Amino acid sequence: MIIASAGHVDHGKTALVRALTGVDTDALPEEKARGLTIELGFAYHDLGDGSATGFIDVPGHERFIRTMVAGVSGIDVVMFVIAADDGPMPQTAEHLAILELLGVTRGVVALSKIDRVSEARMAEVTTLIRTLLAPTALRDCTIVPVSALQNIGVDALRAELLALQRTLPPRAVQGNFRLAVDRSFLLKGAGRVITGTVFSGDIGVGDAVSHVPEGGELRVRGMHVHNREANRASAGQRCALNVSGTGLRDVEIHRGDWMVAAPAAVSTRRIDVEVRVLADEPRALANRTPVHVHIGAADITGRLVTDDGADIAPGAGALAHIMLDHPLHTLRGDRLVLRDQSARRTIGGGVVVDPAPDLRSRNREERRAYLHAMAMPDARSALPVALAALPGGMDLAAFMRSWNLDAGQRAALLDEPTLKRCGSAELAIAAQHWQRLEQATLDALQTEHRTHPERLGLGERELEKSLHARLLRGVFAALIDALADAGQVVRDGAVLRLPGHSARRSPADDALWKRVQPLLAGDAMKAPVVHDLATALNHNVSLLEAFLIRVAKQGLVVKVSAKRYFLPEAMARFEQLVRELTTGGNKFTAADFRDRAGVGRNAVIEILEYFDRIGLTHRSGDQRTLLDTKRRA
Repeated sequence: MIIASAGHVDHGKTALVRALTGVDTDALPEEKARGLTIELGFAYHDLGDGSATGFIDVPGHERFIRTMVAGVSGIDVVMFVIAADDGPMPQTAEHLAILELLGVTRGVVALSKIDRVSEARMAEVTTLIRTLLAPTALRDCTIVPVSALQNIGVDALRAELLALQRTLPPRAVQGNFRLAVDRSFLLKGAGRVITGTVFSGDIGVGDAVSHVPEGGELRVRGMHVHNREANRASAGQRCALNVSGTGLRDVEIHRGDWMVAAPAAVSTRRIDVEVRVLADEPRALANRTPVHVHIGAADITGRLVTDDGADIAPGAGALAHIMLDHPLHTLRGDRLVLRDQSARRTIGGGVVVDPAPDLRSRNREERRAYLHAMAMPDARSALPVALAALPGGMDLAAFMRSWNLDAGQRAALLDEPTLKRCGSAELAIAAQHWQRLEQATLDALQTEHRTHPERLGLGERELEKSLHARLLRGVFAALIDALADAGQVVRDGAVLRLPGHSARRSPADDALWKRVQPLLAGDAMKAPVVHDLATALNHNVSLLEAFLIRVAKQGLVVKVSAKRYFLPEAMARFEQLVRELTTGGNKFTAADFRDRAGVGRNAVIEILEYFDRIGLTHRSGDQRTLLDTKRRA
């Protein structure tokens, strides 16, 4: 069990932790000099059941709220400390609001410093506390009168904490390992040590771990769980990891970072969230409001964009999108706290619904339907709803990452009967959407053949555009592969057609093609430009250009630029060169391609720009990467 103290400054949190555990959590000289908790303090103690209970002592001063939020993320129980002489104070209310936003539902109130007040004052403050707690999940928690200095009520407080521990359901050790880092330091003789709360999964000594959002892979050399040497740590535990690896030379590890298993090593600068504004906020939360976003132990600035552009009234909830100023690791279901731009007050909070929204491929209705699915309680029930919401297909890998599914959970999810895989483990689509796309593709080709019998068919890009659908990259290629394998569509060079259809060329075009084709095929990798073809054929340039455009639509040639055409088999070889140059994710330059292809620089530039246009490659500066492994030239 992990317990965090909470409450207003100078209400006795640190003294109570010391009375319960014997540990003084104020370790900094400045803390001892000022009698004020500044940093998170930690203590581990057997309360009487044979297990080590972890205590996190958080600051109460308003200047250290961000540290307080880092400390209470991922806890099981809160020990709310309210001084009997002061009663509830401003930070009491703010800490309570933060705990409510983070979903903390178990706790105990320690009514401290009772040695300073009368019984009448104790009764008065008890009433104030009950009123404060009434609208929250902690409304029924026990109030224990205590005095740490006089050792009054400490045993009763300990007994109440033990009773709460017995009611805690066991943490499910599932999902990939995730630890929210709240401390990072060098220990003489050991090296880098990081501490934090394990949010999910488990890890053992010797395992690899990834530092996110900006670090690399490390390895766990040793660990302590609840201040005891251990070989494994799992969800719900406090642990310290001694890590090593080359990644430590490149990036510092800070509070707010995460240590995660490789499948969960993702970061984002955009998140979709369900947010709720605190009821006591003086004004509505406006669209595009700058905010501080607290997730785990991280504090990142950003801007909140409401789903419909409207303000969110105090006490109300809504869907929203947050654009972050820096990368952040988060996954679906993580709770968040929002503070104002100056970080002086808590204004609301909520839960992450989609940690990696793909805004480009969804309209608003699809996005809302998808977020409804992501807000469901588990991935298995969410998957069919999410599939139905996205007629253009789903990035299945991103969906499973968002839900932090481990290998076993991923395998079980793929049994979903409404799911149709799109040629790879990365893409999926609902079976009904797939069937609709198949029929729409066949109908589009039928219409093309009926309207333009002189043409052989449609190129992939033309056919995809004719469907008027927002398809994820790769879905259409998988669709054509399936239809071709079933014999319902025929690939004829660079053109797609229905079985049995053939282009009806005029006798004049047939005669001219018999003259053009040998010139293009003579050295297919070095096709002449249109002007050179016209000279060789003693033919009018304008009439030849019109002819080449016609036969390109028939699939006999591929138009690479306004002045250069290649046979489909030549383009297939050029595409194969691109795939060879990008094996293993490598990048290549125009010079690399020219050396392999053996064509002139002008032709190389035109060919590569064509590949960029059709989505086979992507250019960044002087280099190109392979984008779509399924798309054909």
